[in-house]
Amino acid sequence: MTVAHEVGRALVHAGIDTAFGVVGSGNFVVTNAMVAAGARYVAARHEGGAATMADAYARMTGGPAAVTVHQGCGLTNALTGVTEAAKSRTALVVVAAEATQPRSNFFVDQAALAAAVGAVPVRIASAADAAGQAAAAVARAVEERRVVLLNLPLDVQGEAAAAGEVTVRPAPFPPAPVDLDGVRRLADALRVARRPVFVAGRGARGPGCQAALEALAARCGALLATSAVAKGLFAGGPWSLDVSGGFASPLAAELISGADLVVGWGCALNMWTTRHGRLIGEDAVVAQVDLDADALGAHRDVAVGVVGDVRATAEAVAAVLDGPDAAGYRTAEVATAIRERVRWRDVPFSDRGGEGRIDPRALTIALDDLLPAERVVAVDSGNFMGYPSMFLDVPDEFGFCFTQAFQSVGLGLSTAIGAALARPDRLPVAALGDGGALMGASELETVVRLGLPMVVIVYDDAAYGAEVHHFGPEGHPLDTVRFPETDFAALARGYGFDAVTARTVDDLAPVAAWLAGPRSAPLLIDAKVAAGEPSWWLEEAFRGH
Repeated sequence: MTVAHEVGRALVHAGIDTAFGVVGSGNFVVTNAMVAAGARYVAARHEGGAATMADAYARMTGGPAAVTVHQGCGLTNALTGVTEAAKSRTALVVVAAEATQPRSNFFVDQAALAAAVGAVPVRIASAADAAGQAAAAVARAVEERRVVLLNLPLDVQGEAAAAGEVTVRPAPFPPAPVDLDGVRRLADALRVARRPVFVAGRGARGPGCQAALEALAARCGALLATSAVAKGLFAGGPWSLDVSGGFASPLAAELISGADLVVGWGCALNMWTTRHGRLIGEDAVVAQVDLDADALGAHRDVAVGVVGDVRATAEAVAAVLDGPDAAGYRTAEVATAIRERVRWRDVPFSDRGGEGRIDPRALTIALDDLLPAERVVAVDSGNFMGYPSMFLDVPDEFGFCFTQAFQSVGLGLSTAIGAALARPDRLPVAALGDGGALMGASELETVVRLGLPMVVIVYDDAAYGAEVHHFGPEGHPLDTVRFPETDFAALARGYGFDAVTARTVDDLAPVAAWLAGPRSAPLLIDAKVAAGEPSWWLEEAFRGH
């Protein structure tokens, strides 16, 4: 039994049930030890994809995950995915072999790399208590909601280690004390509010949060919205505005702007969620609830800041509110407006399709009608991303996986793979631009190999659309961001997909046949989308540039 064997076994006993990675000589033994201890191992085709798969898996299960990589280049390949996870406070353990001799071709300062992207570096420095150190890395990832880089030096890995049982399994959501003073101040603000709006974020996706927020909102007459990463939390509710910020529909933006009190629940209230601050009225009172004291007021001043868990704080505020329930923002007129106009698909538009190109709104509305309601949607970054994010409905907060904290193009397909493995009961849908699809194309083989019945939608405008629409109106040359048309359907068939090319809505008829059939191969929809103007969310995003 070596240190590598013992560390792999300890990671599984401490709560890691699934690991993603690319195996090389440095992480071969520890990865096999994890499998022998009962973990599922998912082989990716690139370490960046593996890191994002693990990130998505952890988000969709609510537990920790691991990514295992070779020393040096394996870690550097994974860094974009690791950075996304770190910015999103995902409970992720990066198990990395480490070359400690500076003359080694594989040597880099791995601890410095981790610190630079917001991860926590730790090292198994000796055989003494290697299992305990590995278990502590998992505990820290979960309890602090952090990415932990667990460095395994090559020379230490081969040392003999005494076998020992490690069964440390940290609680996923350790209880936090209730800020009683903050609870009273927030309750006071809710008592006098006439048009309150709650905006729930990543911190509101925990067990019981939805029910607690809905119950409190009913007491004070609040409307309910989310940040993008929590989309679906209030899905189907009569007072849900869906997503706040750049993705917000015109009605949602109007109602949020009209609020006299906006409460962010586990939500950063950053520029994306508030449209660079313009979405919140000048006279509105802003409150924020977050476990992290440093998050309060980090993006804008708040009148009321409460340090605490979303569920516990919402329940405590409800308990101290006295008197009858207030109507607040919940009028019959607002209810009718939400029912008729809050969804983007209910907003009239002029179809831009024609000449072999399909309007992305018409495309996505048609797919929303075709695809089963029980779905998990993953969206890549780009000019197209507002269409699948807002025109594809999801059943709840575990129906939408949004790895966009770092805004990197190319993570969408790997996100969908991790989400699909976490939620095998739902149809996985990956929405990609042509740029992101080509960046992550190696993982198409992973989809086929794993037998995932996935639908991949490529919104192909033959360009890096964001740059076209940002710089084009100013007369800049666009040769560097435009490309010849790619036959994504042929590319997908080469990997073993079923595929269809869509230039009109009628071209989507084979999708219905695929859904009705055995789904023995995944399906890629090569959608040649019209690209004459930027998406609404991109226009909004560029206002802040």
